Amino acid sequence: MRKQFLILVFFIFSTLVYSQTKVDSLVSVGIKYHDAGEYDKAIDAYKSALEIEPNSALVNAEISLTYMYAKDYKKSIKHCDKVIDLDDKYLLQAYNTKGSCLDYLGKTKESIKLFKKGIKKFGDHHLLYYNLGYNYYNLKEYDNAEKALINAINTKSDHASSHLLLGYLMSDKNQKVQSLLSLHYFLFLEPHSSRAKTAYHLLLEQFGGNVSRDTDKPNQINIFLDPNQTDAEFGAADLMISMLEASKTLEENKGKSDEELFIDNTTSFFKILGELKKKNNIGLWWDFYVPLFYDIAKSKHIDTYCYYISHSTNDKAKEWLNNNGNKIEEFDNWLME
Repeated sequence: MRKQFLILVFFIFSTLVYSQTKVDSLVSVGIKYHDAGEYDKAIDAYKSALEIEPNSALVNAEISLTYMYAKDYKKSIKHCDKVIDLDDKYLLQAYNTKGSCLDYLGKTKESIKLFKKGIKKFGDHHLLYYNLGYNYYNLKEYDNAEKALINAINTKSDHASSHLLLGYLMSDKNQKVQSLLSLHYFLFLEPHSSRAKTAYHLLLEQFGGNVSRDTDKPNQINIFLDPNQTDAEFGAADLMISMLEASKTLEENKGKSDEELFIDNTTSFFKILGELKKKNNIGLWWDFYVPLFYDIAKSKHIDTYCYYISHSTNDKAKEWLNNNGNKIEEFDNWLME
């Protein structure tokens, strides 16, 4: 009798192990199809896995993500709710996926509530804060978006998307200095992507945004200042940006390449901010961005930095980097000190 019982236990255990191995194999297949953009095939693999183990938090989380990428948001939410009901693993992923799907369905306020609930449940997490900020940004609730994105960066400083969105947000708020700082840091993290090209163009555009030349008087430069910015903590820096752009017409700068002028202006911009910093200047802008960029501007690596962040758009910058591998290595070592 005992022998028969042991055989039965072994059989059940073997069946469970086989089932789990099969599910894991199907999930691996699904992930490969998902990463390749073949979402229908990925979903078929996950469905097969669910036939074996319908209450698998892993499979429900993965199929919900693929449904979202396939733009079948309602089905994605259905599987997210399954993960949430199980209240086990992959809950954070389910919250992020469901919240994004709600936003895509036009239910942005519901999405915001879900992300806030997620933050209460899981504590500080950069993706929850980023998605919350993204939703506020879409609703044009810019102050709430700024707060959420700053929280995202404070939680994970190398989350490139948070820096990029904050750069766009501050540009929309017409706070040029803050936007430039965020865009610079994004390009520092991600200089080679398609997103980098757009960010770099916005950075250049904002550097010359307040400066225009009179068509009737080509030697006359006009500088326009935002009255909302001139009395703010970055007012002096905002004025200096315009003056730096206008200085391109000075005799001393004639004959300089665009790359050389970009290096000169970037150096001056970073040094101005570093020298403006006071003890009562606190927060992300002054405590996180400014010290790093001020140190770079004072170092011998500012040229390398400028070529590095612009190489996705500038062929001359790409050529310079290809010919100066030793300087890139020196810059990298300096950053690690």
